[in-house]
Parts: sequence; C-alpha cells; structure tokens
Amino acid sequence: MAASKHKLSPSLMDALHDGLVIPAHPLALDENRKLDPVSQRALTRYYIASGAGGIAVGVHSTQFEIRDPEHDLYETVLAMAAEEVAKARIERPFIQAAGICGPTEQALRETDIALRLGYDTALLSMGGLADWTEEDLLARTRQVAEKLPVIGFYLQPSVGGRIFTYEFWRKFAEIPNVVAIKMAPFNRYQTLDVARAVCYSSRRDEIALYTGNDDNIVADLLTTFRFDVDGVRVEKQIVGGLLGHWAVWTRKAVELMEEIKGIRGDEAIAREWMTRAIQVTDTNATFFDPAHHFEGCIPGIHEVLRRQGLMKGIWCLNPEETLSPGQSEEIDRVYAQYPHLNDDDFVAAGLSEWLAVE
Repeated sequence: MAASKHKLSPSLMDALHDGLVIPAHPLALDENRKLDPVSQRALTRYYIASGAGGIAVGVHSTQFEIRDPEHDLYETVLAMAAEEVAKARIERPFIQAAGICGPTEQALRETDIALRLGYDTALLSMGGLADWTEEDLLARTRQVAEKLPVIGFYLQPSVGGRIFTYEFWRKFAEIPNVVAIKMAPFNRYQTLDVARAVCYSSRRDEIALYTGNDDNIVADLLTTFRFDVDGVRVEKQIVGGLLGHWAVWTRKAVELMEEIKGIRGDEAIAREWMTRAIQVTDTNATFFDPAHHFEGCIPGIHEVLRRQGLMKGIWCLNPEETLSPGQSEEIDRVYAQYPHLNDDDFVAAGLSEWLAVE
C-alpha cells in the first residue's frame, strides 16, 4: 500500500493525544429550510472563541442529507467552516475533521474535497453500508487513509450505525494513518471492544481514543483501560471527545476538559465528579432524546442554539425531523436544574461579533 502523502503535523498529533474538545458542527437553516450562511458562520466562530480544539463538519450533526442532490451542501458547508478557521488565525492547535461517508467511490471523492479545502483528518463513518463485509470496510478505510489521516467512527445502530466485531477493530487499528477512533456505540461492551483492540495493536501509541458516547461523556474521560498484553501492562485513556453534545454549551465543555486533565492520574477521584458525570448525561438525554429513540437529537441541539441566538430556528432538511413531545420542557428542566453547565453568558457576550456580516 502506498504511503499517505498527508499526515498530521507533530503539533496536531500531540494535541490530539493530549485531548481535545471537538464539537460536531450543526447545519443552520432558515425558515425555508435553506442554508443560513450568517448563522452557519457564527457557529464556527463560536466554537473557535470557546477554545475548542477543532471542529467536525459534514457529520451526523451536520445532517447527512447535505449530500443529497436536491441540497448539494456538502462542499459548501465544509468550505464555509474552513474559511472561518483561516480568517481566525488560531494560534493553538486546531484540528479540522471532515465527515466522510458512503461507498468507496463517494468516500474518496469527499476525501478529495476535504483535502482541497485544507482539512486535517477524515472522520470516516461506517454507517449506511449494512451489506458490506467487515473486510470490505477495512479495504475502504485503507484507501481513504492513503489520502488523509483517518479518525474511525463507531456509530450507534439507532442512528444508522452497525455492530462490529473485536477482530474488525483489531485490524482497523493496524491500518497506517489511522490516528484516532471516535467510540460512539452508546454501549459499554462495544466501547470496550475498541479500547482492547487498540491496546493489543502494534500501533497503540499512534492512536488516540475519543469518546462519542454522549450518554457517558465524563465517565469516559475519567476512564483508563488496562490490559495485560503478552505479559506487559498496557494502559490507554480516552483523552478527548468528538461530540454532538459539545455543539452546545461549548465553552463549558472546554472548561470541563481542562478540569479533567488536571485530575488525571489521581486514583482518588472525588464523588462530585461522578455526580457531574450524571448531570451531563441528564442534559444529554434532553438534547438527544433517547426517550423517543433519538428522533429529536438534531432538533434538540438546534433548540439550545436557537435559545442562545446562534440559530434562527430548529429547522432540519427533513421536515419530519423536529422536537419530540415534551422535549422542550425537558430542556427547560435541565437549564433550571444545572445552571452551571450552560454557557449562555459567554454566548451573549460574543453573539453580535459572531453574527456580524463581513
């Protein structure tokens, strides 16, 4: 296999392994369900100003329908985010991840778009390919990794993902230029499969583990996996998160991440951290709507951003996608119950600047 011509710089690789807050970028629409460029750019500016360590664009939170011919927004939204990142002249390491989907031909075409726009990594979804074998998907991954560093993506079945074997992840981890894996099966057994596979891989020191388990964020970030590998104790932490949940209240997510980094290695984790973990999970339940099989997960994110003024409404490309019954009231509840978790004051202070048209 040919060596990739594109690799992460040492500074980005170090930052990725230290642990970053990477929000999954939403799609801002107007009342006609057309792209709202002002709000779309404001969201990117918000994430940069919040101190996030990157953004993921063209992913589930950006709505997979952006690829449909009647919308044809994939390159547009990737380009807008890349333009805002370039204009911001960010002095800290900042990773731009492009969501990559579909059969190999489509995945490679999207990877080429991401490369042309200056993206650093391909967040490679395995969803929507239910009839593909695991070997087919590994071959697809190798081809994408020849072009761009890959972040693997274990997507939960309820939103289009599938279950993979331990052996799949073991082989996946051996693919050169795989730099991280986002674990988002929303399942402890399957999360453990990925962590164990990486720990047993010859490339374990080259792959960063990231949580995408929005239902278990804080606990994941406090977790160290430990295995005996051929008589040697191997430890691996979940170092950061690439999350739809972190598309809202992002400033607080960055503060949370820094606090967690400060207590890593402390075996005597205070009880308050497990309490904090449950509070974050409770807020996620209102945003992601597991009570209705996650049907309101994207509108739930939009609703928080709408309340903050970052989006004009909760519209999705699919008109059927809206808040579930009682979801708005549940968001009211967690706002009242956990005021320390929101970043409304931070957003209010920067909103006019982020919405400014240049």
